[in-house]
Amino acid sequence: MKTNSSFIILLFSLTCFYSCNKNQSNDNDTTIQTEKSFEGGRVNTDDYNDTAMTGGNFDFLPTSTTNQIVNHSYYTLSYNEEFEQAEWVAYELKKSHVQNSNFKRPYFIEDSKVTTGSADWKNYKNSGYDKGHLCPAGDMAFDQNAYNDTFLTSNISPQDHKFNEGVWNRLEQKVRYWAVKYDGLYVVTGGVLESSLPTIGKEKVSVPKYFYKVLMSTVGNKSKMIAFLVPNEKSDKPLYEFVVSVDSIEKLTGIDFFPKLEDKVEDILERNTDYKDWSFK
Repeated sequence: MKTNSSFIILLFSLTCFYSCNKNQSNDNDTTIQTEKSFEGGRVNTDDYNDTAMTGGNFDFLPTSTTNQIVNHSYYTLSYNEEFEQAEWVAYELKKSHVQNSNFKRPYFIEDSKVTTGSADWKNYKNSGYDKGHLCPAGDMAFDQNAYNDTFLTSNISPQDHKFNEGVWNRLEQKVRYWAVKYDGLYVVTGGVLESSLPTIGKEKVSVPKYFYKVLMSTVGNKSKMIAFLVPNEKSDKPLYEFVVSVDSIEKLTGIDFFPKLEDKVEDILERNTDYKDWSFK
């Protein structure tokens, strides 16, 4: 009996030793795989089992600081009554949406879905500022109604004319290029709304000093983000000089841009400032 007892104890010890080493090996493998998931600002979502993104049911809408979210057919916005404009406009720009059209340009009208009332377009008259689209009409050229919805005054913000027709227009065109190249994008756009901004018109529409765009691409199981922060003024600088982290724009605005992302994925993507994985040609 003594011999059998010793054998059992030895066998038990060997089993525990093997089990512990196997678990430790698996932990090390997981760490290596997680580190390899972040390459040039991209994330392999398979490593995080992020079914919300890869399954097509990803809710990409940012948080609203005003709780006044307005849904239109092809874009959603969060209206900020204090500044008389949207703090963000968000939409999915599919590859099939990027089209040319000859739609007649409609008049700007107020957005009846904004419960506090969107600013009248007359605030912009003789102000020296353009009625700058947040969701560009060019991104909605695939459908007449979608195109017309971009002329609601909830979708505009005061923009310097040379900014609007220059660097901002270049960025909008680049977004459409990427939407085709990467088979669709999630797009979030707005002005940085802060206290003591200059205003225009009787309703005191605030004039942002900066505008931002936040983009996310998901191709297969690979996701990446890029963000731009552009001064509301003329600029001939290349677009990549305006690339910043999503985190930095969240700090400026108080908005969480992709709150439904798994935390590990969100942290990696939103701290990235590497634009080399995006084609700027």
